Amino acid sequence: MKKGIVSVVLILTFAISTVAVASRIKCTVDSIEGDKVTMTCKKADKLKVGDKVRVTPPKGSPAIEGC
Repeated sequence: MKKGIVSVVLILTFAISTVAVASRIKCTVDSIEGDKVTMTCKKADKLKVGDKVRVTPPKGSPAIEGC
C-alpha cells in the first residue's frame, strides 16, 4: 500500500514540474546593436522588466572551431 502511495506522489510531482518548465515564448530578433538585442515575442505580456531569460540560437547555426 505504501509503495502505491509513494508512486502516485512521485508521478504527480513529476507531472507538475514538467508543466512548469514547459512554458516557452517564441521570439524573432529584430535588431542587434552591440550588447543590446531587440526582439518581438508572442505572449510578451507574460514577461516583466528584469526577468532573466535564456536564449538559445537555432540548431542550424555554424559550428565554432577551436585550435
